[in-house]
Amino acid sequence: MYNFRKTEKKWQDYWEENKTFKTDTKDFSKPKYYALDMFPYPSGVGLHVGHPEGYTATDIVARMKRMQGYNVLHPMGWDAFGLPAEQYAVKTGNHPSGFTESNIKVFKKQLKELGFSYDWDREISTADPSYYKWTQWIFKRLYMDGYAKYIDMPVNWCEELGTVLSNDEVIDGRSERGGYPVVRKNMKQWSMDIPKFADRLLNNLDNLDWPESTKEIQRNWIGKSYGANITFKVDGTDKEFTVFTTRCDTLFGATYCVLAPEHSLVKEITTSEYKDVVEDYIKLSASKSELERTNASKEKTGVFTGAYAINPVNNKKIPIWISDYVLASYANGAIMAVPAHDERDYEFAKKFNLDIIPVIEGGDIAKEAYTGDGLHINSGFLNGLNKEDSIKKMIGYLEENKLGTKKVNYKIREWIFARQRYWGEPVPVIHMEDGTIKLVPDEELPLTLPVMDDYKGKNGMAPLENATKWKNVVIDGMKGKRETSTMPGAAGSSWYYLRY
Repeated sequence: MYNFRKTEKKWQDYWEENKTFKTDTKDFSKPKYYALDMFPYPSGVGLHVGHPEGYTATDIVARMKRMQGYNVLHPMGWDAFGLPAEQYAVKTGNHPSGFTESNIKVFKKQLKELGFSYDWDREISTADPSYYKWTQWIFKRLYMDGYAKYIDMPVNWCEELGTVLSNDEVIDGRSERGGYPVVRKNMKQWSMDIPKFADRLLNNLDNLDWPESTKEIQRNWIGKSYGANITFKVDGTDKEFTVFTTRCDTLFGATYCVLAPEHSLVKEITTSEYKDVVEDYIKLSASKSELERTNASKEKTGVFTGAYAINPVNNKKIPIWISDYVLASYANGAIMAVPAHDERDYEFAKKFNLDIIPVIEGGDIAKEAYTGDGLHINSGFLNGLNKEDSIKKMIGYLEENKLGTKKVNYKIREWIFARQRYWGEPVPVIHMEDGTIKLVPDEELPLTLPVMDDYKGKNGMAPLENATKWKNVVIDGMKGKRETSTMPGAAGSSWYYLRY
């Protein structure tokens, strides 16, 4: 009978002793081949079945390429920053690095027993200061080039976990890990201006050897759209707001506007009669994630603010509502609603008995919104024109009368690049008392995490707020405070493919 334990251990020991899979990067006599796996997070439970499923496939390719005469680089490492290690530290008072290192030993043992052909001399951990020194260095360059920004923005806040969560980490108003309540609130946060890369990401999809369906998902995620920003004045005030629309040609059919509950104007324009109901709705919306709010199948909800906007092309007063299906983080946090030709707006208008005015011929608006093409009607100077000509003429009208401008927009959002956690890369930034921001000098990197007695944040503050000696600094006689949020888990894992 084949003794697989004995035979496999024999060869695994041989490979390790002889460094069979060590890569000589100075060997230029062979063509190079780089086979990189997605590094695992070293949790406390060891490998799951999905790990060897993927790793087996890449190992087959790596071995085949060696047999074909390639100089193969096939490394392994650890995506080692994460919330489980921090929760362990909070519960036990022990530093999360010990928990992480013991888990890595288990993972490494399991991977070796599976016989994968990794070059273990090239093992890295994203939580190793010698590695995250360069994560911090990259952050600094992104900041200097204007991609890393410190701005006020709406976030998902979990009080129990004491941190901001991404949309993917929130399910039905609760954290994916632990099931704790999550609310939306504005916070000063570090973010990466990913939309600046939108066109580059979009154009490069054409060169990828991916299924067309996958590339189409990516295109929709980036969501490039052409349209116009249009300014609406609030009736009886000096206030105004801007909406983005891809169909400015339907402006004559706009019968109401909707603001995101978090929009800065909401509290300013809400009348006393509607103050209480608006405030209640804002609180309710704060408990929902953006993914929940934009779910097309959910019933539309909203409340009237008591205020009216002026439609800029016909000077008609139209009501201003708030609804959670409008997001403050997308476009301008406001929409003009044309219920005759938009299914979502139609559903909303029918529910709240709002006007529906057709401006494109065709369909039966008594039954449903008409979203097809046709010649314009009820549209003043656009009557009789098709869609393309109407859009062009309306943009010209808006720009000539200083009522709006042509605009390109994207669905892709800024990446919130901060977590109110301990176990993550420290952000190499110092906030000076005069309001300026200084970067930690390159020669002082890595900026390492301090050892603490308590790893749990308090009152919505990051754990590093408690590290007084580490946090407070003096530069040229002026007091400053280190950034106490840390980078998100994907910060270090987003670039290790370049580290090799």
